[in-house]
Amino acid sequence: MLEGKNIVLRSLRDSDLEFLEKIENNKENWQFGSEKKQYSRGELVAYIANAKLDIALTKQYRFVIDFRGALIGFIDLFDYTTESAGVGIIITKKYRNKGFAKEALEILINYAFFTLEIDHLHARIRKNNLLSIRLFNSCGFALQSERLGFQYFIKLAQK
Repeated sequence: MLEGKNIVLRSLRDSDLEFLEKIENNKENWQFGSEKKQYSRGELVAYIANAKLDIALTKQYRFVIDFRGALIGFIDLFDYTTESAGVGIIITKKYRNKGFAKEALEILINYAFFTLEIDHLHARIRKNNLLSIRLFNSCGFALQSERLGFQYFIKLAQK
């Protein structure tokens, strides 16, 4: 569990299945990510079971963003290597534009650089997702390239 001022980032639990299903299978959210498919309950149960394994084995880790007991989103590390990882984040509509995404990203950056000791983080964001672009810029990510409607950002560890 990683604690911030207002939120906690914690591991997925079996009891998070309904929330995971609600987020993953909401077609409105598909515009932000790379996956555009409905997941079966069985697939999501397997995903939660897999999420309990070490990031070195699975190459990904999903944290639940918890605000005073309310599940408000997810933040992920994916494509993990000992040098780098991708970052993805989603916050439910009710909790957007309240600073929770920035706090979650700052906590995750600290964890990635100081606990996992990786060298850099990267993010792929659709060019029209201005809120996410501003979020990642505000946390020190720099535009690296643009391709096929996406912008690619990178943040280097401060050594």
